[in-house]
Amino acid sequence: MKVTDPEKLALLYERFKDVCLVEKEVWKEIFLPRDAGKGMILTNVQDRYDVVIDDPAIEDTLDANIPLGGKSLAAAIQQYREHIGFIKKS
Repeated sequence: MKVTDPEKLALLYERFKDVCLVEKEVWKEIFLPRDAGKGMILTNVQDRYDVVIDDPAIEDTLDANIPLGGKSLAAAIQQYREHIGFIKKS
C-alpha cells in the first residue's frame, strides 16, 4: 500500500533522512513507530516501509548529500520528494 497521506509522508521523509544520516547511505527500508503523534511511543511496535526511488540519478544525488549533513540532505529530499515513495509492508 503506497503512502499518500501528507502528514504520514512528512514523518516518513524525516525518518528517511535520519536513517540515511546514521547509516551513511541511502536505505531502501525504514521503520516508523506507530502512532508517532499520540504521546507515548512503544518502540517495539513499528511499521515497516519500503523506500522506492524511481530514478538512479536521484538516489546518487541523495547519497552525495549525506556527507554534507542533515540540512543538505533534507533539502535534496524536499527537492526530489515526488520521486521518493514509501510502500507500507504488511
